Amino acid sequence: MENVLRPLIVIGGSVVLTLLVGWTADLLLRRADQRHHQVPLWGLLRRCRLPLQFAMCAVLLRGSYDQAEIAAEHSAGIGQALTLVLIGSAAWLLVRIATAVVDSSYSRYANTHRDPARVRRVRTQVALIQRVVSAIVGVVAVAAMLLTFPAMRAAGASLLASAGILGIVAGVAAQSTLSNMFAGFQIAFGDMVRLGDTVVVNGEWGTVDEITLTFLTVRTWDERRFTMPVSYFTSQPFENWSRGGVQMTGTVFFHLDHHAPVEEMRDKLRDILRACPAWDGRDYGLAVTDSTPSTMEVRALVTAKDADDVWTVRVTVREQMLRWLATHHPYALPRVNTADAILPPDSLHPTVNGNGNGTALHRPRTTRGRMVEPPRTGRG
Repeated sequence: MENVLRPLIVIGGSVVLTLLVGWTADLLLRRADQRHHQVPLWGLLRRCRLPLQFAMCAVLLRGSYDQAEIAAEHSAGIGQALTLVLIGSAAWLLVRIATAVVDSSYSRYANTHRDPARVRRVRTQVALIQRVVSAIVGVVAVAAMLLTFPAMRAAGASLLASAGILGIVAGVAAQSTLSNMFAGFQIAFGDMVRLGDTVVVNGEWGTVDEITLTFLTVRTWDERRFTMPVSYFTSQPFENWSRGGVQMTGTVFFHLDHHAPVEEMRDKLRDILRACPAWDGRDYGLAVTDSTPSTMEVRALVTAKDADDVWTVRVTVREQMLRWLATHHPYALPRVNTADAILPPDSLHPTVNGNGNGTALHRPRTTRGRMVEPPRTGRG
């Protein structure tokens, strides 16, 4: 009977105690979150319940397994497995705690600061710090697991002796990876580009969706994703429309006839913008910027609070202005001119013929822009 009760008491007691500790910790954190709902740390720490239970159970079983007297011939292997579980769960718990602390700090900062640019900058730095902490904890945990094996400890001296050569080889082999990693730090703490920034890369307009240690993802307006190494942003020029403020100025160009009513178009532009919610009211204007033999170029200038709104204002102005011109001023739209040519005044002055009599020159007729001589009569 003792051979049956002892294992049940040891293993069952460890599991029950683990569940009890996890339930108690979750209850205390939930009550703390209800009392201090303005501080998100307590609610985020509730995510640590599962790794805490794993670590607690591994510690209890590792310390009391010998008392259970089960499979004594495999006690070394079972103890090794429990040690590995303990190291892994402890690393998992540290990552969860660090993530909760960092996320709580970012949430409090975002709630107290209203500058979107500064909030995006801190968000980028926080995301990078989380990945760095996770990578460091993961590497340390794997190293600790490997050192629990006697063979790895015996090989430690030879590994240290060849560390210099291995470091040189690894540095050469991982040159691009290391450059991307340092470029990631430069982007995060140099405030070159942030999460949520509107950028133009290789002629593509989009929003920075993700920044990691090695790559950066840009989400375009049509939901495509461009993934590129972060070193690109430290070595190639790119447009960042969100740096220094997100307010933007947009332009709309019209190619119209020379008789287009420019003054009335200015009044119509003002009416269109007043009815457009995306216009921020800062500025607007309309001017003739260029001309050709058949048309003139008219530029409408509008403003908006960000890139999305300036696009909305531009398409609204273009659509409503063209509809208004087609309805009220159709002559202002470009067309093919087939009217008679207007000749200079000198071509209509009288001249003297060979007999000394004053006769007026005939005005040449035009056909679709070409001058045609009048028909000759038989009178010479």
